[in-house]
Amino acid sequence: MTLQIVGLNHKTAPVEIREKVIFSGKDNERALKSVVSLPGVDEAIILSTCNRTEFYIIAEDSSSEKLHQWLINEKKLGPAFENSIFIRSNDAAIRHLFRVACGLDSMVLGETQILGQLKDAFRQAQNVGASQNKLGLLMQQTFAVAKKIRTDTQIGARPVSIASAAVNLANQFFAGFKKHTALLVGAGASVELLAKHLSQKGIGQLIIANRSVDQAHKLAKQYNGEAIPLSKIESTLKKADILICSTASPKPIIQFSQMESAIKARKSRIIFAIDIAVPRDIEPNVGNLKDVYLYSIDDLDKVIKQGQGNRKAAAVEADMLIDEEITRYLNIEWSKQAVPVIAALRDQCENICEEVNMLAQKRLMRGESPSDAIEYATAAITKKILHGPSVSLRKAGEESNEELIDAARTLFNLKTNEE
Repeated sequence: MTLQIVGLNHKTAPVEIREKVIFSGKDNERALKSVVSLPGVDEAIILSTCNRTEFYIIAEDSSSEKLHQWLINEKKLGPAFENSIFIRSNDAAIRHLFRVACGLDSMVLGETQILGQLKDAFRQAQNVGASQNKLGLLMQQTFAVAKKIRTDTQIGARPVSIASAAVNLANQFFAGFKKHTALLVGAGASVELLAKHLSQKGIGQLIIANRSVDQAHKLAKQYNGEAIPLSKIESTLKKADILICSTASPKPIIQFSQMESAIKARKSRIIFAIDIAVPRDIEPNVGNLKDVYLYSIDDLDKVIKQGQGNRKAAAVEADMLIDEEITRYLNIEWSKQAVPVIAALRDQCENICEEVNMLAQKRLMRGESPSDAIEYATAAITKKILHGPSVSLRKAGEESNEELIDAARTLFNLKTNEE
């Protein structure tokens, strides 16, 4: 049983594919239970974010293909989708997991939000019994590696997120926010970050729209903003210079007709819109409107990459540390495999000693001298312990199995007459 990963992410699939393969809430719980019921799969975690949906499983080697097929059937994916799905196994899977946790595989290099998302995914898998001992130990090691990378490198210097990148892009477009209004749709962690960054940049007016008005109000209150229900979005769009959406809605919230009406009401004043939701919150054809500048999360990726030069040197250093941590982790795992062998060897020797000791006691009871009984016991123990290895080594010699013979030399620290 080894770690295997099946999934897709922003590097292998565009947003129009990623939005079809999202697992959240009850859907995630149901999927976890279904995955661990697949033949050969012992444990599973599903990490599903706007930029990736990845399955981390402890399973037999052939199980990744079964999971691949399960995912295709589950989401009714066509041939075009299959090319976006990747599979990682063993060392390559561990490397990928470590890099994801450290933000090295993220759209925003070195971002920290992914680590929290991975911890949430792990907790959810534990809650439904999909993650047990082996994945649990691996995830604890993963979190420790992520902490070490952030402590020992500059990858986390001046923290960046998708939210901060979106706000910076809007700020560059308008050359300042003091006279502008921003409408945020959603009230989750990403929108909270958006509100924070907009407030720090001095946004003129902040409006937060959400299905739960109470949640929107709590967030808006922190940043001197206004909260509205989703039902008021259409009438509010005409006020928005900046529109940023990040909800978990399975269908678009902002319709083409709504934006078309808003542009007319604004008398062609520009709306700068960023959709960082997956699935998308804004209908893609909104980007065809003359006075709307619409950026998807993938468009944002291109902008982000232009400003990541300073972090690339830190990423190289982080990858070197990850190599060391993978070696350390694998050494620990290999040493664990030796533990039951050592225990069995010890038990076998103790059983032999106990058996010979009983025979030696009988010799003493028959009047044999202690020195003769000890000599017998020593010879008998030596013969019994070496019998099995001697038979195996003779067979190895007959079959020219030099690997086993060399292993015996190393194991028993032997020097032969040939050396």
